[in-house]
Amino acid sequence: MASDGDRPADLLISGGLVVTLDDDWTLIEEGAVAVAGGAIVAVGPAAELAPAYRAAERIDASGHAVLPGLINCHTHAPMTLFRGLADDLPLEIWLHEHIWPAEAWAVKPEMVFWGTLLAAAEMIRSGTTLFTDMYFFEDEIGRAAKAAGMRAILGEALVDFPSPNSKTPAAGLAYTEELLRKWEQDPLVRVSVQPHSPYGASAELLVESKALARRYDALYLTHVAETASEVAELRERTGQTPALYLDGLGVLDDKTVFAHGVHLTPEEIDLLADRGSGVAHCPQSNLKLASGTAPLPAWQRAGVRVGLGTDGAASNNDLSLWGEINAAALVHKLVSGDPTAADARTVVRLATRGGADLVGMGEQLGSLEVGKRADLILIDLQQPHLVPLYDIYSHLAYAAGGGDVATVVIEGRVVMRDRHLLTLDEGEILARAREMAGEIGRRFGGH
Repeated sequence: MASDGDRPADLLISGGLVVTLDDDWTLIEEGAVAVAGGAIVAVGPAAELAPAYRAAERIDASGHAVLPGLINCHTHAPMTLFRGLADDLPLEIWLHEHIWPAEAWAVKPEMVFWGTLLAAAEMIRSGTTLFTDMYFFEDEIGRAAKAAGMRAILGEALVDFPSPNSKTPAAGLAYTEELLRKWEQDPLVRVSVQPHSPYGASAELLVESKALARRYDALYLTHVAETASEVAELRERTGQTPALYLDGLGVLDDKTVFAHGVHLTPEEIDLLADRGSGVAHCPQSNLKLASGTAPLPAWQRAGVRVGLGTDGAASNNDLSLWGEINAAALVHKLVSGDPTAADARTVVRLATRGGADLVGMGEQLGSLEVGKRADLILIDLQQPHLVPLYDIYSHLAYAAGGGDVATVVIEGRVVMRDRHLLTLDEGEILARAREMAGEIGRRFGGH
């Protein structure tokens, strides 16, 4: 057995309240986490770990909570550059009359790269360590994520009509396969297959997309049942509700994720549970667009896998998962009339372990346990709104916010320390974003 100080580590975080999110909901007062090779090698009391490890870098977490990084299961990162462009509109008008015309003009590789860097800065600052993205020119999003030191799951939006990146569905599929090959061995970036929706992708494209995903054992994500009008249109066209339609095409399995799922019927919810499919719940976007309230309690009763997503910054309008945690906890209490619905532990888990399970990374991320990758965040508890502390989960669900995140570690690398971003030039990113947004605003601002 190694004597004191003989165990090597790259990083030792000690002295904080370690919120493991393990199966037993273990909390360790004055705990520690040791990291080596990008993985967690020990979790336990600081009094035991601090003298035992010879760490190249140490972080004093006194006065902080240490917990797994947050996982954003559905977003459109470059849409930070459309933040506030067209607010307070129904989804169909917002999308067809404002966002899509703006995208047709503005979306180019450079815009995608800088918009994603802006998103990465915002997400890191609020404790997100992995995001699942659907947009165009996704290779640029991978490049930006790598520059930021973030995890990302890329998903080129596959549509029937010409997109900014692909003129045909076949071209979109070919581009996605190129991404799957290019990023296959990357430790931070993965690739998924993401047809936009049953209304934006033909049955043929939905099926071909799933075939591609299965060839590469990749995640398959699509927008489903976000609005009542979308469901009504599909029923009129096919005679089926969205989940039944997709199941008839053979695309539902444990690698399939629905974004939103607001208007899924009880029959469809049981179907998802049976197929092992899951849902990325985006409560703030659904509230803002008045799309409806997703049936989270029903999903959970049925055993459907669920994670949280912010959606894009044009319909949210921020990328902080703390707002989603809070909204998920509150809105389901309101609509059900049950104050025990979506309790604090439940929603915190959705943003961590639930998200990791949903995107197929539950064995690697989502909790602080030996053998998992070292993605973790430190929350500064020395704030007036976080004192006193009776229940850490209550604070995380109802009181904490993105500004309370002090330090962020991804794959064992410190990417933000004491609120200072270490991987990104924030000043340059903000300047480039303002420059690009100026022209977008002149052409498309106002409604």
